[in-house]
Amino acid sequence: MCLAVPGRVLDIGEKDGTRMATVDFGGVQKEVCLEYLPDLQVGEYAIVHVGFALQRLDEESARQTLALFEELGMLQEEFGDPWEQAAAQAGADSPWPFADGPYAGEATAPQEAQEGRQ
Repeated sequence: MCLAVPGRVLDIGEKDGTRMATVDFGGVQKEVCLEYLPDLQVGEYAIVHVGFALQRLDEESARQTLALFEELGMLQEEFGDPWEQAAAQAGADSPWPFADGPYAGEATAPQEAQEGRQ
């Protein structure tokens, strides 16, 4: 699911000629494009969707929405680690292959698989 999430602008800069900001979404910080809200300032809140600030929002509304999203687990769904989410849905303990097995900690495929490719 893709949400439009309220966030607070922490800093503003320019990247490759585009006005950008670091935005805090209840503890998660992401880089956001401000081209649709060119007058948005540090400390203000905006609704952000797919990396673009779309609409200014008052602080109270932003805090209430973030609290509700957090309560419903929607912030984790939106900003959490996709590998962990997939593993949780599959019922696995770890999202990483070989995390608990005989190949734990190996960065490459098992030797048998590598020999089969030669």
